[in-house]
Amino acid sequence: MEKSKQLKYANVTSQEAMELENKYGAHNYHPLPVVLAKGEGVYLFSPEGKRYYDFLSAYSAVNQGHCHPRLVKIIQEQAGIMTLTSRAFYNNWLGPYEEMMTKLFGYDKLLPMNSGAEAVETALKLARRWGYDKKGVLPNQAKIIVCENNFHGRTITIVGFSTDPESYGGYGPFTPGFVKIPFDDPEALRSAIDSNTVAFLVEPIQGEAGVHVPEDGYLKNCRKICTDAGILMIADEIQTGLCRTGKMLCCDYEAVRPDILILGKALSGGFMPVSAVLANDEIMLNIKPGQHGSTFGGSPLACRIAMEAIEILIEENLLENASKMGKIFREGLMKLNSPLIKTVRGKGLLNALVIEPITVKGETKTAWDVCLKLAENGLLAKPTHNDMIRFAPPLVINETQIQESLDIIKRSIEQF
Repeated sequence: MEKSKQLKYANVTSQEAMELENKYGAHNYHPLPVVLAKGEGVYLFSPEGKRYYDFLSAYSAVNQGHCHPRLVKIIQEQAGIMTLTSRAFYNNWLGPYEEMMTKLFGYDKLLPMNSGAEAVETALKLARRWGYDKKGVLPNQAKIIVCENNFHGRTITIVGFSTDPESYGGYGPFTPGFVKIPFDDPEALRSAIDSNTVAFLVEPIQGEAGVHVPEDGYLKNCRKICTDAGILMIADEIQTGLCRTGKMLCCDYEAVRPDILILGKALSGGFMPVSAVLANDEIMLNIKPGQHGSTFGGSPLACRIAMEAIEILIEENLLENASKMGKIFREGLMKLNSPLIKTVRGKGLLNALVIEPITVKGETKTAWDVCLKLAENGLLAKPTHNDMIRFAPPLVINETQIQESLDIIKRSIEQF
């Protein structure tokens, strides 16, 4: 595209941006009527300069805050040296990245991918290969247990074991070999295991389902059941991991170590798709050369960004900040007195308000309406399942900003 046209679009208004996207883009999202042109820390700005608190963090991908200067420096530096080699060759940053990650999380090996969904697919393939090669399950008989109301991505295989009609409707036939059980029910897991079961895939907190936090001890019970049955426990920490819930991993709350760990989102601080799957040799080395791969996974650019993103989380104490600010935020939400608010739940800075729909002047008001009012007042959040609002600001947020955000939420709810 010639430079003049790029400059033309750089000055697009909010209204023009929405019209262009609606005309030329696929309609697979229903975004809030807000256009964003700049991000800085916990803030986002419209083309016209309106400032918003970001309480979605790109679905927890921007834990380090928007455009963190250390990540900006890294991407500018590496982009001028080398961005991609493919895995046909070694590169000088993949080995150091793998060493850093395996030592930090306590696994033998890391397999680098791009999107979270790719990482989940990788974990499923690893579990099946382990089941056939190590456990001795007969070919094409492996079963993986998943939880109802899960969200692990958008591929055909993944939506095939979703229980959300909006995710799976109209996309069949689906990949067989998945068994669905209720979330937060260890006995359902125990009952579902048979001789062909190879793994249990679980989110420590179900984010897309509305920040469903299981009972204390759930993950520990599941870990024991999997160990006793000789099956793998796979933890999808794409959204809950990397300090979001006030621990490096949400599994750390119960000292649970999954056999396969899936990370993504904040692994790049929002700069590009970077995901990873970690496991020990007994699991990881069942996949041989030529049996799985990724053109962009493990690129030098991705490795450098991920290493810096992890170092920021550690050196800026974002784990402790998420824990402290999350407690203050939940306490503030619980003090709000409104018939609109049904429940407050969460851990760290992954929280949700459950909205009780009310009728105002003959019109039913839902979580969507609350989010529109929040945006109007300068705070961005996204509803899920009509009656829930997820609140997940960047982990760099401070107490003054938390209090200002609570004031916006209070004012917005009172305006109903």
